[in-house]
Amino acid sequence: SIPVAKQLASIKALGQGSDLEKAFATVALVYNNNADSEGKLSRAETKSLLQTQFWHFTQGQENKPKYQEIISDLDEEPENKIDFEDFMMTLVMLTLMSDLLQEIKNVKTTK
Repeated sequence: SIPVAKQLASIKALGQGSDLEKAFATVALVYNNNADSEGKLSRAETKSLLQTQFWHFTQGQENKPKYQEIISDLDEEPENKIDFEDFMMTLVMLTLMSDLLQEIKNVKTTK
């Protein structure tokens, strides 16, 4: 398998892309690299991907009711698959509730 950084570098349109464009392209590549032939992830694969690729954001969130609700939803109806839109919505929800988001907000920038 080709590393995501190398895949990202091969996308000509992103050569001069912004950091935000590259961030979303990275999410899409990680999703696509794990999706099935229909372009979807099983709920178990989604949970695993979040635990391995997004753990800095989910770390320490286990006792929050919203986190438990999100993860519980992934444990239910395993035959139902997650499309990219649902995956992105899950990422956004986990990001918004993350303790790491507050740390990111507090980062000082210099010009």
